[in-house]
Amino acid sequence: MAEALYSATSTAWGGREGRAASSDGRIDVPLSMPAGLGGDDGPGTNPEQLFATGYAACFHSALKSAARAEKVDISDSAVSVTISLVGSRETGLDLAARIEAQIGGVDTATAQHLLQLAHGKCPYSRATRGNISQEVLLLGSESN
Repeated sequence: MAEALYSATSTAWGGREGRAASSDGRIDVPLSMPAGLGGDDGPGTNPEQLFATGYAACFHSALKSAARAEKVDISDSAVSVTISLVGSRETGLDLAARIEAQIGGVDTATAQHLLQLAHGKCPYSRATRGNISQEVLLLGSESN
């Protein structure tokens, strides 16, 4: 295995109806089972929300890096990631990712190019490529 540039460790207790915390104490959250999975939809978060949050932050960082390399200003941008559980309990559940980017002030072709570059360099995209369904969409771009 390659030498780690950075590592993060979190521990969960009680599965989807427990608690999760990072080893450095920066994250300490209750977990609740969503109603869609048969839970009580309590006040806690869930693994899919945590994964979506991390993926969105990582992808946006990759997008900003790609824009810097291409000398494009994307200061008016945002990335949302939706993580879904797909399949069935009988056949098995899988994850699917929908990545939506808004990039203001950039023409559609440039924005699409930046998204492709970001999808190629984002560690979350790279780790899940070929393992889960991934959809990358550009929202509300200006046309040229």
